[in-house]
Amino acid sequence: MNPISPGLSWYEAAIPEQPEYPALDGDSRADVVVIGGGFTGLSAAAHLARAGVDVALIEAHRFGDGASGRNGGQLNTGQRAWPEEMEAELGFTRAKALFDLAEEAKAHLLGFTQEHGIDIEYMPGHMSVAHKARYVKDYRAHAEAMAVRYGYGHIAFMDARETAERVGSTRFFGGVRDTGTGHVNPLKLVIGTARVAAAAGARLFENTKATGISSASGKVRVTTPRGAITADKALVAVNAYGGDLEPVSAAHVMPIGSFIGATPPLGADSPVLPGFEAVDDSRFVVRYFRRDREGRLLFGGREIYAPGDPQDISVHIRRQIAEIYPALKDVEITHAWGGYVGITLPRKPFVREVMPNVISAGGYSGHGVMLSNFVGRLYAETVAGNRDRLRLFEELKVPPFPGGRRLRAPLLFLALNWYALRDRF
Repeated sequence: MNPISPGLSWYEAAIPEQPEYPALDGDSRADVVVIGGGFTGLSAAAHLARAGVDVALIEAHRFGDGASGRNGGQLNTGQRAWPEEMEAELGFTRAKALFDLAEEAKAHLLGFTQEHGIDIEYMPGHMSVAHKARYVKDYRAHAEAMAVRYGYGHIAFMDARETAERVGSTRFFGGVRDTGTGHVNPLKLVIGTARVAAAAGARLFENTKATGISSASGKVRVTTPRGAITADKALVAVNAYGGDLEPVSAAHVMPIGSFIGATPPLGADSPVLPGFEAVDDSRFVVRYFRRDREGRLLFGGREIYAPGDPQDISVHIRRQIAEIYPALKDVEITHAWGGYVGITLPRKPFVREVMPNVISAGGYSGHGVMLSNFVGRLYAETVAGNRDRLRLFEELKVPPFPGGRRLRAPLLFLALNWYALRDRF
């Protein structure tokens, strides 16, 4: 059972034995210390070690126990916001640069896994669909903008009829289909990246919680219950699970609950997602679902349930499934699990130097499978002396959440409930 989130995930259940790494025992020295054993941290460790950097990584629990190993597995395209939306704020040149960076991130992930023989169960195809008729015109305009302005020819508009055929439901009014991306098994990506990092010489430690971090006299010191690591540089890659470790990151990255249920394989003749493509909808409190390689439906939704019992998760997830697929109103939920996703106020990644020689990265806001792995690589580039591409993320305007430490969580609770209500009408 995952120690920090309710419910055994299907990903965990399907892996007979997850590799284990030791806990840190005693003081240590490294060129770079990485805090967090998810996509960002493990990717950074792998690329640093392969470049000959002495890197030590610590994770409070097991690798992938946070969002990296328990998410919906969708790669998506671009940043969290559509490029034309970012263009309105940043101008075409910067919006295009960020889109191109995200495309490189996609290619990097698929290339990295192929190079190292990591079976991430990649399946092509992704659809974004409108749950309200008034949003359809935006999806049509988005498909045109992607092809004409951003040179991305993999997205096509779908009318209501095509959407119903491809999703297997008449619940949606239209949308777009992206054949240039797909979905993966995220825990297999975590495990494979850790294996690459360890083979390259990175020192990896599980069950080693960072209890403090400080930077002085050109050195960074990270303390743990059974020892400290002193390094020249540090990467804080804890995302939604930082707690009070580092206050600047905590003010900018907020954890919100994300819950997923898995059904048994639906069978080859099921009308549900006959093309085995992934889907997300137009709700602010987004619903996302896909069929995996064996045909089971993995259905996720973010709501303010805050359940502690996987059975409670199952009730809510089954209800959401039935809204889209009435024939599945009594479907068995074999596994139900929850966790926390790191979001920022403008839904842009948070990448900052939060103290001398300490960079923090997180807040991918639902686009983490693709972007976080690449940010790890860009951090390794930064250590090697090229910060230009990481700076594209560092320069994004990401304000802190209002209300300070005491009020920001209650304010977000109220805001998300308001958006969830708005999604229904």
